[in-house]
Amino acid sequence: MKLWVLGSGSSGNAVLLESGDSRVLIDAGFPQSVLAARLAAIDVTVESIHAIILTHEHLDHARGACASARKWGWSVHATRGTVRAWPELSVADVQTFDSNASFPVGAFSIQAVRISHDAAEPVAIVATDTATGVRAAVAYDVGSVTNSLRRALSRVDILVLEANHDEEMLRYGPYPPSVQQRIAGNRGHLSNLEAGELARDCAHRGMSYLALAHLSKECNHPGVAWATVRDHLAGARVATRLEVCTQHAVAGPFQAGRKVATEQLSLGF
Repeated sequence: MKLWVLGSGSSGNAVLLESGDSRVLIDAGFPQSVLAARLAAIDVTVESIHAIILTHEHLDHARGACASARKWGWSVHATRGTVRAWPELSVADVQTFDSNASFPVGAFSIQAVRISHDAAEPVAIVATDTATGVRAAVAYDVGSVTNSLRRALSRVDILVLEANHDEEMLRYGPYPPSVQQRIAGNRGHLSNLEAGELARDCAHRGMSYLALAHLSKECNHPGVAWATVRDHLAGARVATRLEVCTQHAVAGPFQAGRKVATEQLSLGF
C-alpha cells in the first residue's frame, strides 16, 4: 500500500490510497484543477481514480468531490448524514454507508469510525489492503478521542492524524473567544498535545509512518507540532517515521508492505 497526502489544512484536504491498480481518494477538498495538478505531480491520472470516500461535508474536505466525480467518473461514498447535509451530493453517484460500517472499495476494505466534530455524521477512515493486510487510517477533524477511535487506530501501519493547533498559540492568536472555544471544544479539532497523547497510545512496532495533518495556519507551526508529537512518541519506544503535511504540497508516498516497519524517526517538512 502507498499513501500520499495531496494537501491538508483549513483550505483543503485530500489523501490518496494506492494498492496495485486500485486508487481511492479520502476527501477531495480542493477544486478540480488543484486535484488534477496534485495527482499529476505524482504521475497519477485523474481517470485512474476509482472512488472518493468523504469523511464529512465541510468544504475543505468535499469541495471538489461532486464536480470531479461527474467529470471523471469517480464513485462517491459518504455517510447518510453527510449526504443530507450537503444537497449537491444528491446529484452525484453517491453510495451511502453508516458511520460505523465496513464495506469494500476497490482493493480495500473500509472501516468507518464515528468521530466527534461539528458536522452531520463525520467519520475517520481505516483502510485495509485486502491483498497484504496493511492498514492505513485517516483521522482528522476530531473534537475528542473516543475509545472506539483509539481501538480503531491501534494497529494501523500508516496513520494520518490531525494536529490542528498549539494550545498556547490558539489562546493568544487572532481568533475571538467563541472561535477558540469551538476549535478547542469536544466537537472541534485535536491540539498538538492531544495528537501526541493519541499517537503514543496507538503506536506500535509495526507503525511505519505517522503523518500529522490539518495544521492551523494561524495557531500552529510544523516544527512545534512535530516536536510535541515526537516527545510523546519517544516514550513509546517505536521506530515510527514522523512527518508533517502542509496545505500546499504533496507529502509521501508513505508505504508499508506486509507489516514491514521503517527504522527511523525523522523531520518531514
